[in-house]
Amino acid sequence: MTEMVLPHVNIEDRAALDPYSQAVAGAAERVSPAVVSIETRGRRSGGNGSGFVFTPDGFVITNSHVVHEAQRIGVALLDGRELPATLVGDDPHSDLAVLRVNAPDLNYASLGDSSALRPGQLVIAVGNPYGLAYTVTAGVVSALGRSLRSASGRLMDNIIQTDAALNPGNSGGPLVTSAGEVIGVNTAVLPGQGLCFAIAIDTAKHVASLLMRDGKVRRGYLGIAGQDIVLAPAAARRLRLDDRRAIMVVSVEPGSPADTARLQDGDVLLAFEGRRLNGVDALHKILTSIDLRRSYKVDVVRKSERFFRIVLPVESPE
Repeated sequence: MTEMVLPHVNIEDRAALDPYSQAVAGAAERVSPAVVSIETRGRRSGGNGSGFVFTPDGFVITNSHVVHEAQRIGVALLDGRELPATLVGDDPHSDLAVLRVNAPDLNYASLGDSSALRPGQLVIAVGNPYGLAYTVTAGVVSALGRSLRSASGRLMDNIIQTDAALNPGNSGGPLVTSAGEVIGVNTAVLPGQGLCFAIAIDTAKHVASLLMRDGKVRRGYLGIAGQDIVLAPAAARRLRLDDRRAIMVVSVEPGSPADTARLQDGDVLLAFEGRRLNGVDALHKILTSIDLRRSYKVDVVRKSERFFRIVLPVESPE
């Protein structure tokens, strides 16, 4: 794991670097012009964090907890410009928010595919910890499919764990691959543990699109923590599944709709109203586009590999 303040590296100088340093420096150079430093003012105090421009017309992704209830938001760019920002939408349950800045010639980040990540893969974080602008840290993907509780109390699924060092002020900044593509939004760190977490960019893309359209996210609530899994080939054959991907229930919250339907830890969710559940992101997308006034049929496999279908009530957490 390395930490450094981003220098400017010429192409000629980069040739003298070892391959690891070339990868880190190259990725940081590609994404840093799109990274913004965020300062907020509220009723009693201010705060700061990071974010990144992801469209040419000035939409910015950051964490909800960076800008939630802010009365005034400003951003600073790598080229020295300081701009006011407006809040487009805020979703505390996913800890994501979208801002908008109006300025010409904005650099914007390239968004990658978090579903293709592998543990051990090199990742680089760029942000503004403790007000130290454009600090670069590097590490690896430590684990995938983690769950993390947001400030709203809701469990966020499919979280990326990394050992790329994050500190206060990194929140909302990009986690990128060696190619400079954003695959996560840095969100949390366990102090003293060296454990850092990022929201998968596939989740962030979906939430950001809803925030840009509606300004908020309305979603169903099941009351489970889930993890992406791949079924054994033999199990998939018995269940007549072409796609072996599914969701395993890690925990069930007492009193939740899932608890009412008697879901259990270890249950595997295969389909929601006939729509295959090949991962947590698929379930999240369904829950943001359904009628919250009715119940739904969910196909489940229990540890004994017994297949059954339950009727699951769906509630809104609001």
